Amino acid sequence: MDVAGLFLAGAGAGLLAGGTTCAATQIGLLTGAVGGAAGAGSGSAGARPVRQVSVFLAAKLVSHVALGALLGLAGGAVQPGPRVRGALLAAAAAALALFALDLLGFRPVRRLLRRGRGPSPEAGEGEGEGEDACHALPRGRSRRPAMLGAATVLVPCGLTLSAELLAVTSRSVLGGAVVMGAFVLGTAPLFGLIGVTVGRAMALLRGRLTALLAVALLAVSGWTLLSGLRLGGWLPSGGGATAAADSARFVRTDASGTQVVTVWALNQGYRPALLTARAGVHTVLVLRTRHTSGHMRVFTLPSRGRDVYLPATGETRVDLGAPAPGRMPFMCASGHFPGAITFR
Repeated sequence: MDVAGLFLAGAGAGLLAGGTTCAATQIGLLTGAVGGAAGAGSGSAGARPVRQVSVFLAAKLVSHVALGALLGLAGGAVQPGPRVRGALLAAAAAALALFALDLLGFRPVRRLLRRGRGPSPEAGEGEGEGEDACHALPRGRSRRPAMLGAATVLVPCGLTLSAELLAVTSRSVLGGAVVMGAFVLGTAPLFGLIGVTVGRAMALLRGRLTALLAVALLAVSGWTLLSGLRLGGWLPSGGGATAAADSARFVRTDASGTQVVTVWALNQGYRPALLTARAGVHTVLVLRTRHTSGHMRVFTLPSRGRDVYLPATGETRVDLGAPAPGRMPFMCASGHFPGAITFR
């Protein structure tokens, strides 16, 4: 595929679907980037969120272009595995929790996050409320949106992983940079709209939504942490009942004696999500898709550190060898939809 084709493919993925899935995954980082707007002076309440979102998106673009170039140069060797992604999601969850506590006014966290910055939001009551406060963004306040925008590369959504795969297959520094840059540009309109809306709401309402936003951030933090623990394989493997009918319907033995386990990867999750199969028997996992998109097109086996990229519609076979007795968890690339096969 030429550079123009890579650009169109990346931009199309970002514009048509990546904005929604990526916004859901990275909304906490975006909210943290515009959070400082709530304390802006009245004269800058409208302009500051726009500036912060612009800095956030610019940093996001730079980090993704750099990653795309690296992927194009080195191929799949630089792609993070499930455990690495799980650790990054856990770190992102911790960051979101810190931003939530910051919004709630938890003093130790505020001192930690604002160390080395310019005037704090509370400085608006004194002599810093005038012209100095309005010009604080280029010094202190541009640092947080830039850092959070660059950090989005560590919290990819499912379609980001698809764009990364396209960057890998381009086998070109330019091609990889183009497809990842185009993907970010495709998501930019929705990210910009969400960021400016949230920033202006926080500035105009002056703290009335702070508690609600903080609670929402804490909920996203917990959800992100749970997904990271799933991806890393660090959650207990027990729990969940397997329907006997599902096992009888989706687990069979072919003429060669190979056990075949079939799972559908659909946009709404896995069907079935829980199965029971025989241990110690050569097993092949058959993954079927039907108009599947987003993170569901990347099937992850944390215990084996393996990601399997699936077509939008089709069938993919994964040789599992002869699994020992135990539970083999699986999930989508973002850790949101879990499932498991219990071998007995």
